[in-house]
Amino acid sequence: MALAVILLWSLFPLYWALNTSLTTLSAATSRPARYWPSPLVLGSYQQLFGISTSRSGVAYQFGRSLLNATIESGGAMVLSVVAAVFEAYAFARLRFHFKRAIFVSVLATLLLPAYATLIPLYRIMSNVHLVNTYIGVILVYTSGFLPLAIWVLFNYFNNVPPELEEAALVDGTSPVGALLRVIVPVALPGIAATAIIVFLLGWAQFLFPLVLTSDLSTQPVTVIVAALNGQRIVPLTLLMAAGTLAAAVPGVIALVLNRHIIQGVTAGAVK
Repeated sequence: MALAVILLWSLFPLYWALNTSLTTLSAATSRPARYWPSPLVLGSYQQLFGISTSRSGVAYQFGRSLLNATIESGGAMVLSVVAAVFEAYAFARLRFHFKRAIFVSVLATLLLPAYATLIPLYRIMSNVHLVNTYIGVILVYTSGFLPLAIWVLFNYFNNVPPELEEAALVDGTSPVGALLRVIVPVALPGIAATAIIVFLLGWAQFLFPLVLTSDLSTQPVTVIVAALNGQRIVPLTLLMAAGTLAAAVPGVIALVLNRHIIQGVTAGAVK
């Protein structure tokens, strides 16, 4: 019963947005409310995906924001995973001074409220002229997601049999070569799971890109949907269609790749 209540509480707003987006404006605002789209129309989605030559058009704004979100989330995913592979491997396998202290310090940043770093990060990005750029957003995302990526991959690498890389080292392979040629192929499920998690986290960001991006050239879809909400000229049905599509992308990714995410994360917990 409790699970049903939680599911209803979580999924009903998504259903209502979809329901509103699939009907006419008059039907969406009618009283009493209609709990299914009647009449069923696709006009909002046709308008949203319409080809617009005007940079002020909703279709252009939404399409550009999807591209921006993909670039920024994808860039953060690649940078975070590449850096996490080397750092997690170092913490799991190498011996060096203050390793434990450094590792704990890195993980301790996960306890820091993300928004507490918003103003310092904005000042840093402003001083180096990276505000309103893809690179600036990607770097900020990476700084927030990297500790989590390191933690997931550390657990995975720590449970990979060391005999695999020892055999490679005996054959004359360097430690980096052993990592790239032996460990990484074995750890691909964990790396893939980490990449998916980081991408979804990047796609869901709102406040950081809201502060770090000031125009459509870099604003992701979460910021654009919120901006459309403040424009009275945008019909409710069109706004709901934009919100539905923005939520559908991570939802579909999570549903399709859910098995791989679970396998990748849990595999590192079992030796």
